Amino acid sequence: MSAPTKRVLLAKPRGYCAGVDRAVITVEKALETYGPPVYVRKEIVHNRHVVETLRERGAIFVEEADEVPEGALVVFSAHGVAPVVHEQAAARNLRTIDATCPLVTKVHFEAKRFAKDDYDILLIGHEGHEEVEGTAGEAPEHVQLVDKAEDVDKVVVRDPAKVIWLSQTTLSVDETMERVDQLRERFPGLQNPPSDDICYATQNRQVAVKAMAPACELVLVVGSQNSSNSKRLVEVAVQAGARASYLVDYAHEVSESWLEGVTTVGVTSGASVPDTLVMDLLAWLAERGYADVDEVTTANEKIAFALPPELRRDLKASKENPA
Repeated sequence: MSAPTKRVLLAKPRGYCAGVDRAVITVEKALETYGPPVYVRKEIVHNRHVVETLRERGAIFVEEADEVPEGALVVFSAHGVAPVVHEQAAARNLRTIDATCPLVTKVHFEAKRFAKDDYDILLIGHEGHEEVEGTAGEAPEHVQLVDKAEDVDKVVVRDPAKVIWLSQTTLSVDETMERVDQLRERFPGLQNPPSDDICYATQNRQVAVKAMAPACELVLVVGSQNSSNSKRLVEVAVQAGARASYLVDYAHEVSESWLEGVTTVGVTSGASVPDTLVMDLLAWLAERGYADVDEVTTANEKIAFALPPELRRDLKASKENPA
């Protein structure tokens, strides 16, 4: 009897979302337009390869705006920043380019709007994540973070009729709704955000993994350990039926032992991962007999975001007045 054919199921969509694409291009164009160094507050996106590549080209990554020399140029990452960060940058006379993903900006606007109307805002997200810090910073006196199930019992609201939930854009859809259901048990009047906070790309990548995982003994997710949406894909894969799932930055991090007894390997990548890393993984798998690749498509993404206005203005000026 012949051995079963080894194969790869490749999720689509995977990899770069529109917000990540915009943020990475922003730093690349800033380096081209203004020349290095270009300072970037925090990691522009949560991917090791992207950060190291931009660092080699002259980007300098800092933790806070006060590490940037007075008057220099700083790019704010795709995850967004609190108003206090803009104030710190202005106090140091920094030139700023805000590469916050427009979908994160939308959640910031929601936080400001509901704080203005004096709501208690329950923000579902991971403690310490840059996006959560930026959103909570819009209305710190109105926002309470709900991360784990036990946080639900700690929430205190002033008026149960004026409570709304918002969420970090990169969470697991299922886990978020589980938290919302727990909150609603305590606060039946809990209101939903005016539009879905979880990013379209995060949802699409999770849907693709759910479609693929039941047929896979192993799902490999390309992404970095500090990438929230990539870590969620690992969890979703196992919940959807994969026997095992692992997160790797590079193909060489895959352990040969993971492939023992595996006929079908699922492959996907987080929203901040360039596709070249996925292609490297496919080549690595092909060398080990997994050369047959079938793409599992659950959506076709056509969304693109314009570059930040301050960068667009300078790009236009440099075209009109070439040196």
